[in-house]
Amino acid sequence: MTTTQPKTTVQNRWNDAEAPQSDGLAALTYRSRLLGSDRTLVNIYGGNTSTKSVEKDHLGRDVTVLWVKGSGSDIASITEKGFAGLKLDEVLPLFDRVGMTDEEMTAYLERTIFEPGRPRQSIETLLHAFVPAKHVDHTHPDAIIAIACTPNGQEIMREIYGDRAAWVNYIRPGFTLSQQIGAAVRQNPGLEAVVMGKHGLVTWGDTSKDSYENTLRIIGEAQAYLDAHQEEQPFGGTRVQSVPEDEANTLLAEILPVLRGAMKGARPVILNVDRSPEVMEFVGSNAAAQLSQVGAACPDHLVHTKRVPLFLNWTPEQGKEALITAAKEGVERFKAEYAAYFEANRGEGDVMFTPSPRVVLIPGLGMVNSGPDAQGADVSRQLYLRAIQVMKSASALGGFVSLTAAESYAVEYWPLELYKLAQKPAPKVLEGHVALVTGAASGIGRAIAKRLAQDGAHIVIADLNAQGGGQVAQEIIGERGYKRAISVGMNVTDEAQVQNAYTQAILNYGGVDIVVNNAGIASSAPIEDTSLEMWNKNQNILSTGYFLVAREAFKVLKAQNTGGNLVFIGSKNSLAAGKNAAAYSAAKAAEVHLARCLAEEGGAHGIRVNSVLPDGVLAGSSIWDGKWRAERAATYGIEPDQLEEFYRQRNTLKLNILPEDIAEATFFFATPAASKTTGGILTVDGGVPVAYVR
Repeated sequence: MTTTQPKTTVQNRWNDAEAPQSDGLAALTYRSRLLGSDRTLVNIYGGNTSTKSVEKDHLGRDVTVLWVKGSGSDIASITEKGFAGLKLDEVLPLFDRVGMTDEEMTAYLERTIFEPGRPRQSIETLLHAFVPAKHVDHTHPDAIIAIACTPNGQEIMREIYGDRAAWVNYIRPGFTLSQQIGAAVRQNPGLEAVVMGKHGLVTWGDTSKDSYENTLRIIGEAQAYLDAHQEEQPFGGTRVQSVPEDEANTLLAEILPVLRGAMKGARPVILNVDRSPEVMEFVGSNAAAQLSQVGAACPDHLVHTKRVPLFLNWTPEQGKEALITAAKEGVERFKAEYAAYFEANRGEGDVMFTPSPRVVLIPGLGMVNSGPDAQGADVSRQLYLRAIQVMKSASALGGFVSLTAAESYAVEYWPLELYKLAQKPAPKVLEGHVALVTGAASGIGRAIAKRLAQDGAHIVIADLNAQGGGQVAQEIIGERGYKRAISVGMNVTDEAQVQNAYTQAILNYGGVDIVVNNAGIASSAPIEDTSLEMWNKNQNILSTGYFLVAREAFKVLKAQNTGGNLVFIGSKNSLAAGKNAAAYSAAKAAEVHLARCLAEEGGAHGIRVNSVLPDGVLAGSSIWDGKWRAERAATYGIEPDQLEEFYRQRNTLKLNILPEDIAEATFFFATPAASKTTGGILTVDGGVPVAYVR
């Protein structure tokens, strides 16, 4: 059953006041960013745009240059430096070739470079060269792909556009597809667009603005057709109702570590969750289980979503234990099916990617996406959102069709795609890891958080000072990228707050791998002046707090079943008697013994627990900015401003100890370099003989 809906318009964002006055590379950049700003038009990292302009070469000669998007860039954020430049007169003769392999095409194009130092040209460069227009746009609009992924897509296109659009059946991008599109445009002067089956759209114009507006107009016509054919009950109607938010978060906090552990490959993955209305409508529908297994909505999706998602055969009334079982069995089944898909299609020399799913659909709960980092997980999320919209519209037009398994494999393991992946920097040692650091708003904790982030970790800053923690998180994001840190206000003595910090880590990243117990206070007084309140406060924060944080860490790490690391930041006073600091020293000694006990408990599960013992770290410390400095100075009979020099002179190396020194020791314990060390103690105090480990 269909019903007419209000027309959806494609927003024209062109602004003559902002647009470049010239019609060359600057205008191309402006147009590209406008197209990329609407993900219903262009997938993240997908699509490509071009212009042709006359430039002066290094000898001052006029050369017609084809400027085309560089491989792997995202046109939403592209700059002029993101475009490759090729000598068009040297590219155009290829149109008359009978055939050309990808390798031959790539080698040839590398010899036509106009300006060295620019990125490698898009895989679909020849498409832009062969279309005889100054400006060309290749996009992946939801509206077009929805029609291109129906069994009768060509007929629908004819109904919408008549002779104004040409149809090209699906073949993998490359020389032949580019030649077919170029021929269609050259042979039909009145043509306005080319639709690529199961793939996307090509449009063009005499000016950058013309090309942009032509692209929007063609897409708008397709969207109007879809609006007139929407289903009253998309995806066959609702089968499973969405779980309320609080209940959903409770279930997700249980299931995400299980999924994350099961999906781990050579390194951990980062997970995110999408419970948007679009996702919930799909995962809870009658059609989702079958429709989701048809295949990818667009070749561009495959690298980030795999050919199909994992759909969990579970409903909320079955409960938590059934969900955990479904997740474990589902991931193992997916791995086996992916391995079979690989074996059925592999070519000589192919090496299988990690066989785990990139997308997991859970009725009533939502969509879980994975990636090597938070950005990668979000790319997977964005692309599958687009796939849902395509499937929704295609289903209303007679059904959704996709690439065959062989066609999908040819894209997923395409040498040109593998080349792009090979150009990425090698992953850092903690890439994909999640570290929860307590007391990370300042001092040692802040330095540890930044050091772990420097080598790839995603950081959960858990600190009583939520505002300060938020500032550190923003610093890390500014330095390291999208969602590389979050801040959670947490009092380590409050069991519920500690549990919530882990819940937030799980909901944002899927779990934890590294936990640094660092939050602390310090107080000094002779024993007769040590109040019960002072004693209890030290014990509560430095002993009980470390226990609570470690206990919750063990729960998550065991659920993941992939090992993990706990690092306790103790003190020189953990080993050596602290004059006038019985409460502090006793609590610090308890920390170290707790760490050793937990090392014994964690060993069978691959969970390592080690301790770092600093001394006299005054720089950047909120503890030393308080009365602790005056109290310790009084103990030694010196002025507070003499304390740092006092600590330097009393250690063997005569050095000041900085937060960054403790961070380096913590980093060591958190990495594979310390993979055979647990229950260990590493002193970072310049050498204090009374605190030597023995």
